[in-house]
This record gives sequence, structure tokens and C-alpha cells, in this order.
Amino acid sequence: MMSRMFVRSMASATKAIKPPVQLFGVDGTYATALYRASVEDSSVEKSYQALTKVNDLIETDAKVNQFLNNPALSSDDRKVVIDTIASSLKLDKTVTNFLTVLSDNNRLSEFKSIYTKFGQLNDAEQGIVEATITSAKPLDSKILKRLQTAITKSSFVGDGKTLKVANEVNPEILGGLVVEVGDKTVDLSISSKVAKLNATLSEAL
Repeated sequence: MMSRMFVRSMASATKAIKPPVQLFGVDGTYATALYRASVEDSSVEKSYQALTKVNDLIETDAKVNQFLNNPALSSDDRKVVIDTIASSLKLDKTVTNFLTVLSDNNRLSEFKSIYTKFGQLNDAEQGIVEATITSAKPLDSKILKRLQTAITKSSFVGDGKTLKVANEVNPEILGGLVVEVGDKTVDLSISSKVAKLNATLSEAL
């Protein structure tokens, strides 16, 4: 009953509430649904804090992690797990109902990715813009700082926004950088240049 009420609440809020960033995929869809329900309750940050508690529990309790990632778990057993988690962590109704929806749809195993996506929405709600800089090797802190300053001054980051930068390492790009800010991507990697060169040569031959 609770989960059905939650779904109806999300549906009624769909057109009225626009998320600060557009997310894709199943995890993005669920994260956006929780965002809309949380906005109606004026509790986006509160929902994020509650999800963080759940995530911390999953990372520290192997048994809980095993339960949530077991697709063969019966609906009754999943309900017991959700009720236990909600009670022990003192979760509010919005987050408890959301976990129930995940349980009913057998999506509890995707909690961590949904939590990550909801974190992006929470950051955007607070005016924080996330940037991911991918490099072949870890970047020196001074270089990362210079890049952060340059991105902050760019059109990618609006006035009054705070930039949060993360450096990811991917040796496959060979060199250079791939900069992702929100839904925008600037590919300055060597692998990209090699691919373009190969495409040009293929067309010429």
C-alpha cells in the first residue's frame, strides 16, 4: 500500500517538478523519482543523508549487502529486511517508501548506483557542479587545481555555482584529458585524436 501511494505521489509530481540535472538509465530514473518526492516534502538533503546511512550500512554489514544483492530473495524476506533497516536507521517515510518500491520491483541490487545518481541531484540542488577529469595517469594536485580554476571560469559553470572536481584514471586514453562537466564532454585524449586520424586515413584510402 505504501509503495503504491509513493508511486502515485511521484507520478503527480512528474510534470510539476523539474530536476536540476537530467539523468539517464534505470538508476537515473529511480533517483529522479526520489528527488521529485523529496522536493514535495522539502527534504532533498534529508533524503540524501538517509540514503547515505543506508549506503554506509551496506558497506559495513556483509549480511545486509548479501541480502540486497540476492535476486532470489522472496518478497516477504525483502520486506523484513527493509523494515529492519528503516527501523534501525530511523528512516523517514519518503525514503522508506522508496526502498519499498525498489524492493517491490526487485531493484535493491541497484541501490548503490541509484544512491550515486541521487547524490548528483543533491549536489546540483545546492549549486554544486560536478566535473570529472579523466587522465591516463593520476594528475598532480597543482595541475588539478589549475584545471579546476579554468573550468570554474568557463561557461560550463554558472555564476554562484561551486565546482567539485574528481580525477579518474583510464590508461586506455593513452594521454591528454577527457573533461566531463554535467552532461557536457570535452575529449582532448590522444586515443580520440588517433581514432580521428584513423577515420581520416580510412576515408582517403
